[in-house]
Amino acid sequence: MKLAARVSKISPSLTLAISAKAKAMKASGIDVCSFSAGEPDFPTPKHICEAAKTALDEGKTRYGAAVGELKLRQAIAKKLKNDNNLNYGAENIIVTNGGKFSLFNLMQVLIEEGDEVVIPAPYWLSYPEMVKSAGGTPIIVDTLAENDYKITPQQLEAAITPNTKLFVFNSPSNPTGTVYAPDEVRALAKIIVDRDILVVSDEIYEKILYDDAEHLSIGSIDEEIFARTIVSSGFAKSHSMTGWRVGYAAASTEIIKAMAKIQGHSTSNVCTFAQYGAIAALESSQECVQEMMQAFAKRRTYMYEAINAISSLSCPKPYGAFYLFVDISQTGKKSLEFCNELLETKQVAAIPGIAFGADDCIRFSYATDMDTIEKGIRRLKEFVDS
Repeated sequence: MKLAARVSKISPSLTLAISAKAKAMKASGIDVCSFSAGEPDFPTPKHICEAAKTALDEGKTRYGAAVGELKLRQAIAKKLKNDNNLNYGAENIIVTNGGKFSLFNLMQVLIEEGDEVVIPAPYWLSYPEMVKSAGGTPIIVDTLAENDYKITPQQLEAAITPNTKLFVFNSPSNPTGTVYAPDEVRALAKIIVDRDILVVSDEIYEKILYDDAEHLSIGSIDEEIFARTIVSSGFAKSHSMTGWRVGYAAASTEIIKAMAKIQGHSTSNVCTFAQYGAIAALESSQECVQEMMQAFAKRRTYMYEAINAISSLSCPKPYGAFYLFVDISQTGKKSLEFCNELLETKQVAAIPGIAFGADDCIRFSYATDMDTIEKGIRRLKEFVDS
């Protein structure tokens, strides 16, 4: 049997593979310290679960509109206006099966053979694969640790060609935790407008910020950049709803209608009663988000200081998300070798940086409890020093 050629162009997800291996080891009784998953370790807040249960009791178990429940789309539009100064209506919103599918769906409606998509590296590992699956060409722009892994306006402008269709922008960032300052966002927006390309702003981590970091949604700067912006987000990270698979995209009605066509012939609607949990997430108190943030902040400080105290390892301080992107170049190992040996010999799971376009680094997630963090750091130090 011959598979479609597009399959051979796409790489498997290393994050899912290593997370699965760590879970299998745990299930077999091995004491694994896992820093691999980009998933909050907190339960979904009770009021969100209760809202979904109520929806079940009320019989909200039928097919719904492919674009999502109207009440949820209205709540998302209100959130984008109040929190991000983005003037979208419900007609500009599509609810998707997780934030990931909003991006995959978008690539399918925007990108085709000959189109180029500019992606700063390190990048979330699925961005280039989504572009390739749509027939486009990812143009990877390497950023520097000394610049907190931020693409500069000069780098963006240099990467744009007549074939450039889209720029992928992620702040706060996975895997680095970097956050672009408002003036840096404005400088990138000017290049996008001047060169007349589109930008998709992945804002899934916007609520997870530290110290004085500020999130500016790029589409809020002025009408010109707003017209060129697509926002992708969801509830997985901010409200610990990873398994609920509720995300969304916001864009012009033309793009949303096109995405609805794709969704109508692929997933159809998102799980109906899960959408009512998402409504509760938006319309209820955000105290649960702040409680998680307090825990993340404590873990971030501990891990950042502990890792930088280990010889041969270093990382910049993250100002968003829940990741540390650690430089391992002084150990003499590349990322896949480092992570495999760390897992096999010390039972510590991390993600190789090669998955994110940076083979001299590895990613640690601190979305886990302090006991695991302290134990894992001790094992990491033993591994590096041995």
